[in-house]
Amino acid sequence: MLLSSDLWVGALIRRAEIEGAHAVVVNKGDPRAGAVIVKAYDTSTRTARLYAEAFGPDGERLWIQPVTSDSEAELDAYIARQRQYDPDLWIVEIEDRQGRHFLTEKVQG
Repeated sequence: MLLSSDLWVGALIRRAEIEGAHAVVVNKGDPRAGAVIVKAYDTSTRTARLYAEAFGPDGERLWIQPVTSDSEAELDAYIARQRQYDPDLWIVEIEDRQGRHFLTEKVQG
């Protein structure tokens, strides 16, 4: 059974904060079943990566990078498009000196 989105996002933010990163919810989605996008910003290189929630064939949660660019403007444009399609979308931004995403599930790519 999967955790509700609000509980999962809260745990992600807590993991990031414990490790000294800054994490914030930019957009709150549906508390029970909203999809999640995580933007990980590397403060040392001033680059960002985007991770979108997906589900594998076995139903296991995994993360993909839907945009290969590390340009924050391109990532923000992708997020804006996704928010138009899905108003229940959660957006979490993490700023970290090492650019870590703090995802514990499988990350492709």
